[in-house]
Amino acid sequence: MNTGRDRKIKLRYNIVSIFVYLIGIVLLVQLFNLQIVHGEEYREKSNTRLTRESILESARGNILDQSGNKLATTQIGYSLELYKTKIDNQTLNNALLKITQVLEKNGDSYVDTLPITIEPFAFTIQEDSQKKWKKENNLEEDKTAEECFYALKEKYKIKNENLQETRKIMTLRYYIAQNGYSNTRPVELATNISQTSVAEVNEKNIEFPGSNIIKKALRKYPSGSLASHILGYIGKINKEELETRKDRYTQNDIIGRIGIEYIMEDYLKGKNGIKQIDMAVDGTITDEYVAEEAIAGCDVILTLDANLQQVTENTLKSSIQSIEGSAGVQITGASAVVMKVKTGEVLAMASYPDFDPSDFTSSISTEKWNYYTKEEESAYAKMHPFVNRAISSPSSPGSTYKMVTAIAGLETGAISTKEKINDVGIYRHYADYQPKCWIYNSYGRGHGYLNVTGAIVHSCNYFFYEIGNRVGIQNLEKYTKALGLGKKTGVELLGEEAGYVSSPETAKRLGQVWNGGDTLPAAIGQGNNSFTTIQMAKYTSMLANGGNDIDVSIIKSVVDSEGNEIPKQQLETYLKEKLNLQEDNSEKVTFKQENLNAVLEGMKGVTTESGGTAYGTFKNFNIEVGGKTGSAQTERKDANGKKITNAWFVGFAPYEEPEIAIVIMIENGQSGGNAAVPARDIIAEYFGMNANKVTENMTAMPTTQLQN
Repeated sequence: MNTGRDRKIKLRYNIVSIFVYLIGIVLLVQLFNLQIVHGEEYREKSNTRLTRESILESARGNILDQSGNKLATTQIGYSLELYKTKIDNQTLNNALLKITQVLEKNGDSYVDTLPITIEPFAFTIQEDSQKKWKKENNLEEDKTAEECFYALKEKYKIKNENLQETRKIMTLRYYIAQNGYSNTRPVELATNISQTSVAEVNEKNIEFPGSNIIKKALRKYPSGSLASHILGYIGKINKEELETRKDRYTQNDIIGRIGIEYIMEDYLKGKNGIKQIDMAVDGTITDEYVAEEAIAGCDVILTLDANLQQVTENTLKSSIQSIEGSAGVQITGASAVVMKVKTGEVLAMASYPDFDPSDFTSSISTEKWNYYTKEEESAYAKMHPFVNRAISSPSSPGSTYKMVTAIAGLETGAISTKEKINDVGIYRHYADYQPKCWIYNSYGRGHGYLNVTGAIVHSCNYFFYEIGNRVGIQNLEKYTKALGLGKKTGVELLGEEAGYVSSPETAKRLGQVWNGGDTLPAAIGQGNNSFTTIQMAKYTSMLANGGNDIDVSIIKSVVDSEGNEIPKQQLETYLKEKLNLQEDNSEKVTFKQENLNAVLEGMKGVTTESGGTAYGTFKNFNIEVGGKTGSAQTERKDANGKKITNAWFVGFAPYEEPEIAIVIMIENGQSGGNAAVPARDIIAEYFGMNANKVTENMTAMPTTQLQN
């Protein structure tokens, strides 16, 4: 029995052994076939096929006005990128030259960050920047622009003798060296190229080893410079930024620089997808397909009204031209804000001068950048066009502040609505400081007896000197802050300034000595009082809405790519952190309606009574408006050596049931009446009084008071 069992075991062992041998023989034959018979063929295929992952860029979210008009959007275009391939320097240089020639022939641009020009040789960067640049590029500090040029020519082994061709090659080699690339990570050489260039590069792909044309969502600003200070602009991400954002960004990504583009970057930026590319070692693409779809960024809906924004910008510019023509002065800047009085929503915000965000969607040219920034070469640059004057340029408000003093006097009981004060022309309370009412300088007399309403209508300095003296600087400071002045509004834009409220503490902070008489200029909106246009819009809104505090905002909502609105609390937390906003713990103050009414009645008289400082602008106007003008002569001087006089107008409409507040500030605008003119046009637009409407795109420090 044991012998039979052993025999069976041996048989099974032999069968398994034979089976193993057979498998081994098959494997050996296949291996022989792969390595010997077809080895050369398969090696060739392996060497000529590389699979790479490419980023499929997501579309940046839209920025829209409250009606859905697209202020910033994306449009599919084409970009040219380059992968590293196994070619020598000469072949690479020749290919790069051909690329520049194709692009230039078809009117397309390519990246050019090389800070050296030729014919004549010169640096395009300042001397301090030159030193840093030379150090970064291992160039001796004393080398001239020409010497640096030829040093780079040698470094990149460029053999061309033609200077222009050499610089074209050098420009791209320099950019590649600065940004890096590999056989799996490309560098973008040109953005938004024409269909003609796309066709030529694709057709002659073999002449451009490593090149690849990709579809890309490109940033577009359909209305040009409209709302540029609000929207901001984008730019290519730099090395430092990329280091902290590698989870969502690549070296070819764009990123918001200023404005909403910057503040809302984390929401506007979508999620990139992945595209697989099959490419030969010589750089020729053999196949490509999408492995992971991209997800578009969120849309940001603003409180802006695009039509009103356009009219605000247009009327501000036309008023500036009119003032410059009639007064022979140069306007150094201006701003305007239109706000809903009950909610604090910003309907329009303009700052002059402006810029075109489209200039930054591709690599901005050196000439254009110098135009915006190089003061020694550009008069435009001297006006600092990137500064949003509506939120970043505090200025003395002049007589537009007088309603604060009036409210402080009425609320503290320092004056009643019916009490009259006799303006005799010169305020003689202090022996060493006796300021004059503006009318005295013109007519040698005062306004006579005025109550608070009349004092606002006639902008009587004497009256407000007396009220300021009665209430004291502490109460003035209290009511100034209670009406939103001298502190940030919290609008969702970077760069907002708080300004100053005139007080002993402010004087100390500024290294000044406070004297008792300093209350007088403070009471008429001067001294150290310095507020932004948007603060003045909040202040005017609070006067018109019954003294109710409001949260100023320019972002209405944020909606993701699937149409879901981002929760308000989440958005508020994000913005508070992004803007580094602090809690407002200042004292909340309520106001008696009868006191507000007396002030508002005075503001109505400014526009409706013949003695009102804005009567000439608003007479025969179909809507009753409350307003106040202000003119403040600053210590700054214009090109002709004359002191700059800023012009202000604050107002609201309609008078009985206020809906909007309007504030205009024109630097060197000469007279507050000049600032009332654009306000009238804006009100007319809001209430549908303008005949020619803008078509909606549904694809979408110390001062001296002058006459006021």
